[in-house]
Amino acid sequence: MTIKLVCVGKTDKRELEKLINIYSERLQHYIKFELEVIPDLKKTKNLDENQQKTKEGDLILSGTQNSDFMVLLDENGKQYDSVAFSEYIQKRMNTGLKRLIFVIGGPYGFSDAIYTRANGKISLSKMTFSHQMVRLFATEQLYRAFTILKNEPYHHR
Repeated sequence: MTIKLVCVGKTDKRELEKLINIYSERLQHYIKFELEVIPDLKKTKNLDENQQKTKEGDLILSGTQNSDFMVLLDENGKQYDSVAFSEYIQKRMNTGLKRLIFVIGGPYGFSDAIYTRANGKISLSKMTFSHQMVRLFATEQLYRAFTILKNEPYHHR
């Protein structure tokens, strides 16, 4: 299985990008991991929020296949602790999925088309984080999930 994290917009903080890369590289020891950054939309001045979400949604959908299991990182999603999240990942792997995709939307969230296509929603917290921080938290939690599944000491129970 491949796990793919899709993000809208680049990370402009070098420190965050460095940490994201560290966890991305660590993940490669357990599973094929891909980070796809969809470039920020150009010329958004004349677009309202829905138009911007629609354009971002089209770009997200263009990189997915019907067989992909798509999970949105969304404030209204289900919350898990780290152990339960690792069990969630294990259940997805047990189904024989080829690709599990986690999606972090743009500044205004997701289009209706993305919500319709999604197979699930997960919330990392009731708090609001910048999209750049969410990338770091998501990659770290994926890494933590695999260390839990392998019973490695990174996560202390």
